[in-house]
Amino acid sequence: MRVLGIDPGLRNMGWGVVDVQGSRITHVANGICHGLGDNLAERLLVLYQGLSAVMIAHAPDRAAVEQTFVNKDAVGTLKLGQARGIALLVVAQAGIEVGEYAPNAVKKAVVGVGHAAKAQIDHMVRLQLPGVQLAGPDAADALAIAICHAHHLQSAGHLDRALAKAAAKVAS
Repeated sequence: MRVLGIDPGLRNMGWGVVDVQGSRITHVANGICHGLGDNLAERLLVLYQGLSAVMIAHAPDRAAVEQTFVNKDAVGTLKLGQARGIALLVVAQAGIEVGEYAPNAVKKAVVGVGHAAKAQIDHMVRLQLPGVQLAGPDAADALAIAICHAHHLQSAGHLDRALAKAAAKVAS
């Protein structure tokens, strides 16, 4: 299974791709789509094109996007939501179901605490994906989102197998 993690941002949209085989998670690629342009529409278009190219190049089976948190700057939150909308659109166009995680849930899954600093996320991503060369903090966050989703999918798979085994015992 190949998982794409996306850290939405209007100027820098981080992305990270990992492969999952059993309990093993390995790094495939990571990067940042830069929202360039003089106005919002141009930036969103550039983000759309960049993330679409990532989807084509790496063909993920699963994807996850970080949820928007509301902060004191309502205008900033709205703009971040628009970038997040681009991420959701690109993934949905590929026919992939999207996992969505709160920032604290991602931090807890990767670092072990929900209020981890960026440096801690970077460090733990490097520990879990040995040899990874990170394109920047946004790419590290995106890989953390992909790792979080991979763990969630692994847990769901274990539960599905246990339920199927229990159902088979009841049927026999």
